[in-house]
Amino acid sequence: MAELEPALARTAWRTAEPIHGMIYFVPEAHQRYAALGLRDRMGYFASRAAAFGPVGAEAVIATFFNFNPALVRAAIPEAWRIAAPEDILRTRLEAADAALRRACGPDLLASPEMAEAAGLARRAAESASEHPEGRPLFAATSALPWPDEPHLVLWHAQTLLREYRGDGHVAALLLAGFSGIEALVLHAATGVVGAEVLRRTRGWSQAEWDAAADRLRTGGLLETGDEPGLTGTGRAQRQWVEERTDLSAVPAYEVLGSAGCARLVELAGRISRAVVEAGLINVPKAA
Repeated sequence: MAELEPALARTAWRTAEPIHGMIYFVPEAHQRYAALGLRDRMGYFASRAAAFGPVGAEAVIATFFNFNPALVRAAIPEAWRIAAPEDILRTRLEAADAALRRACGPDLLASPEMAEAAGLARRAAESASEHPEGRPLFAATSALPWPDEPHLVLWHAQTLLREYRGDGHVAALLLAGFSGIEALVLHAATGVVGAEVLRRTRGWSQAEWDAAADRLRTGGLLETGDEPGLTGTGRAQRQWVEERTDLSAVPAYEVLGSAGCARLVELAGRISRAVVEAGLINVPKAA
């Protein structure tokens, strides 16, 4: 088998990501978590960590990486006293089902394209499961049972591929010497996502954010100013992290080969567009 270009793995993941990522924004999820009794950010932390079982806050802090530990401790382990992990996982899958049905409609849900996309993504996710080393959040999620319907197979597969890549990204950030908040400040400096959105949604104070920015500025990675960009050194460091992340994701997608990855991009692109056009990715804005 020819070696897969890391850029193809990145494109396949990015194209399909809305299919998974919508679960963090849709009302179908928020309403169901609230019905279980989960409040505030409990739904997010508990639903994503439930594959671990009722773990303590430290395991979630470690694997989620860039959230303020105080924000995690406000949700975990209290969430497990409100709802059992298996009930939260079932609720999350029900929410994904309802949201994807709303976005895709019956024709796309029942289409051969949906079934083919699900099959390709599942092959990649199952291939990733042969390489769980050093990927705790992925490994725990990979032990969950597969759903039956194609749109849920696709959603679960992309969930696994997202966590596989995410665990590799955390490893690259650690090797580069960045803390969670420093990684966020560097991300904000690219201009892709606003600093205030990243700071607020991850629970960091302005003082904590400014202190992290000062450390990066002292290290020559960040420019000066109210909304600083990356220096040349900063861009090089971030590029190194992204390249290592791409490389670490390749084992999941090698089984598909270049042609399979291209076909997954084609099929998932249509489904992701339906998700976005239905308004399922409602990214929070800065206050």
